[in-house]
Amino acid sequence: SPGKGSSSISSDVSSSTDHTPTKAQKNVATSEDSDLSMRTLSTPSPALICPPNLPGFQNGRGSSTSSSSITGETVAMVHSPPPTRLTHPLIRLASRPQKEQASVDRLPDQCMVHVFSFLPTNQLCRCARVCRRWYNLAWDPRLWRTIRLTGETINVDRALKVLTRRLCQDTPNVCLMLETVTVSGCRRLTDRGLYTIAQCCPELRRLEVSGCYNISNEAVFDVVSLCPNLEHLDVSGCSKVTCISLTREASIKLSPLHGKQISIRYLDMTDCFVLEDEGLHTIAAHCTQLTHLYLRRCVRLTDEGLRYLVIYCTSIKELSVSDCRFVSDFGLREIAKLESRLRYLSIAHCGRVTDVGVRYVAKYCSKLRYLNARGCEGITDHGVEYLAKNCTKLKSLDIGKCPLVSDTGLECLALNCFNLKRLSLKSCESITGQGLRIVAANCSDLQMLNVQDCEVSVEALRFVKRHCKRCVIEHTNPAFF
Repeated sequence: SPGKGSSSISSDVSSSTDHTPTKAQKNVATSEDSDLSMRTLSTPSPALICPPNLPGFQNGRGSSTSSSSITGETVAMVHSPPPTRLTHPLIRLASRPQKEQASVDRLPDQCMVHVFSFLPTNQLCRCARVCRRWYNLAWDPRLWRTIRLTGETINVDRALKVLTRRLCQDTPNVCLMLETVTVSGCRRLTDRGLYTIAQCCPELRRLEVSGCYNISNEAVFDVVSLCPNLEHLDVSGCSKVTCISLTREASIKLSPLHGKQISIRYLDMTDCFVLEDEGLHTIAAHCTQLTHLYLRRCVRLTDEGLRYLVIYCTSIKELSVSDCRFVSDFGLREIAKLESRLRYLSIAHCGRVTDVGVRYVAKYCSKLRYLNARGCEGITDHGVEYLAKNCTKLKSLDIGKCPLVSDTGLECLALNCFNLKRLSLKSCESITGQGLRIVAANCSDLQMLNVQDCEVSVEALRFVKRHCKRCVIEHTNPAFF
């Protein structure tokens, strides 16, 4: 179809053999170019450029990539929306039959937005470049509740700045629809990127920055202070993060009735190696609504830190202190004060834990569903027996690498925990086929059994398979298949 401005060209000019444009025609073309420039500058369209074979932007449901030969750096670029076709003002286009409207263009906007909701972020950006209608639909705020960035080479700080700036177009400086930001594994993320999130995303509810070891306490403080609805925070592998707290300015502004609290319920600080008891004390004092807390391999924590935790955070349902080598039976005594609220506990490779600590947990945490005690070599049949008789609703138990647990403990477990679905006995040297038969005969709902590096016969494994139809058996016996 003719481009904009072609209808205003007179017939005598279009039929002239002199193709040198007049001053008036130059003004028309200049006016058209200026008008187009103003339109494109006022509605930028970010598209994502990713290096080959590296994951790019995601939007919660998948990932895909795009590549650029211009630069080796991955950034979020700004492109103009598709311009209206322009033609030279002196050239009259031959009349062409109007093309039939594409089937997809007949769909109403609501259906198109629903289709776009299944696309990852970078595909949405590509759709925004098809035509002006798609551009407007692709940037519908409902499609941007989640931003997911992955990749070690991506310039995350700049990407977040460009995306948030575009999403703030209708509500200046604020992204009211954005609720989830995931930038796990983006090692180039710095405090600057988190500052952008903190300032532009007041409705943020979920933030995952695992493996981003360049961020510091100050940036995390800004996020939790400026995003009052934040409930899920994953800073696992962020070695510089030693605490979770409000900024000083935020603490001053809050009223005494608020209690200077943070609304975080889920906190993962796995591999935050420098976290100490005092830092955990501060976290517990500010995050009193915690229900899920993971402190795996926080090697500096001791029983004293767990005491602080239980004082302030009385609603914890899931707790992991795996590989915290200074946690002992005294720490489990503090954990037991959570009583029936505790459903998940991981104390794997806590070498100072014995039957005494297990008895504390079993006595007071009767609704425990999951216990991981792998590598706690001080646990014996007595601890397993006490656990089985008090936590009868146990569904998952890992006592691998506990050499003092034998068939006696398994028998007690099988006669009391009928709902057991997952059992790991890896490298339990005292376990035999007799103990497995008792478990299989009483726990017919068993779905996973790990007996790797255990001296059990093929007949015992076949017995388990016959009685537990849905059970997946992990073993090291080449004769059983």
